[in-house]
Amino acid sequence: MSEEIKSVRVLIVDDDVSLRRVLEYNLQEEGYEVLTAGSGEEGLRCFEDFAPALVVTDLKMPGMGGFQLLKTVKERSPDTVVIVITAFGAVEAAVEAMKSGAYDFITKPFNRDALKLTVRKALHMQGLSRENRRLKEELSSREEYRSIIGISRPMEEVFRVIDRVADTDATVLITGESGTGKELVSRAIHAKSSRCAAPFVAINCAAIPRDLLESELFGHVKGAFTGAVRDKTGKFQQADGGTLFLDEVGEMPVDLQSKLLRALQEKEIEPVGGGNTVKLDVRVVAATNADLEEAISNGNFREDLFYRLSVIPIHLPALRERKDDIPLLIRHFAAKHDGASVSFSPEALAVMAAYDWPGNVRELENTVERMLIMRNGDTIIVDDIPEKIRRGRQPRREGQVVNLPDEGYSLEQLEREIVVEALERSGWNQSSAARFLRIPRHTLIYRMEKYGITPLERKK
Repeated sequence: MSEEIKSVRVLIVDDDVSLRRVLEYNLQEEGYEVLTAGSGEEGLRCFEDFAPALVVTDLKMPGMGGFQLLKTVKERSPDTVVIVITAFGAVEAAVEAMKSGAYDFITKPFNRDALKLTVRKALHMQGLSRENRRLKEELSSREEYRSIIGISRPMEEVFRVIDRVADTDATVLITGESGTGKELVSRAIHAKSSRCAAPFVAINCAAIPRDLLESELFGHVKGAFTGAVRDKTGKFQQADGGTLFLDEVGEMPVDLQSKLLRALQEKEIEPVGGGNTVKLDVRVVAATNADLEEAISNGNFREDLFYRLSVIPIHLPALRERKDDIPLLIRHFAAKHDGASVSFSPEALAVMAAYDWPGNVRELENTVERMLIMRNGDTIIVDDIPEKIRRGRQPRREGQVVNLPDEGYSLEQLEREIVVEALERSGWNQSSAARFLRIPRHTLIYRMEKYGITPLERKK
């Protein structure tokens, strides 16, 4: 008897004592935990306390009949499976019950094997339905991350924070070097929030002249300044009900920062040249690659605005701090730029992983696109890599097996990379990889589990 069956609860509701006993005996024989009730009313009370996975109920009963019990059960617990019992020749009633949510029906007198088979099929279908829903929810929960690629610990922490804060109204300050994907994270926060159906509006505070930035943010009224020939709606109003992303917020002029602070505190704005304020419901996510605390000490950024923006801080690691993700990112960008059928040699991947990528993910994507265009075959080799990146490697000393940077390197990270490379070279055959590393296969499996290495890292 499996633990899965033993844990399944079944409620039998029938006013016929003899039939109840027969049903109870047959289902207990199968290993189910069974509770019986002699009326619809009693069955409903038992349902609330017993919380069964499956209900077997007669349709014809005094008082609350099977139809009413079926309807109430499905209203309170849509996942609960209901099988109805009906007299021979009353198939129309059974069909009507199935239209109301019953999984199937059995007729009296019933065949015990048919009963057991029907119950097993119903519970199996319930399990498939739950698993399907779980997978859809999991896919949905990761769909917002479809452009954020990463399995490294730093990125898992970023995903965790996004999940925790997305469906709040707290302001978020995303920090990190240029090219690390700050706007992608802001879009993920919006997509996972209850504001996802409302607008996501982005503005780069460094790309707009100071004289125009105020109008772009808060709008203006006709005649507010030379050239203001009509009223203009600003980004705050465009994002009403949704999310406003302020990129490079550290570049905002100090005198304009006070107006932004007021908008965040009072949840209202005043268009340029207008005398009336406009109430708004906007969630603000800001980003910067500047050191705002240093800017505060230099008088270039308001301290009160910094604390208002950084209620939830998210720091995006540089690509050199998440080298585990480089092979995944390479394959992602290759597929994005029509190179899904192109492979990368282990040596090429090693060279690219050794490079520091000062331009971060943006530089990596541009490099992959360039290599796909300039390649000489269907496999990217070291010679296809731009010279600047190949020069980025330190020359190995005689007898040296690996290149270690002068600033040091994590032993765990090094071990993980060696295991992955061995698996890549052996076509992900664990026995061959273990022989290559001169370790037992069970030791290799332990290392794979320890570092979360899965065949998902296989070359596409």
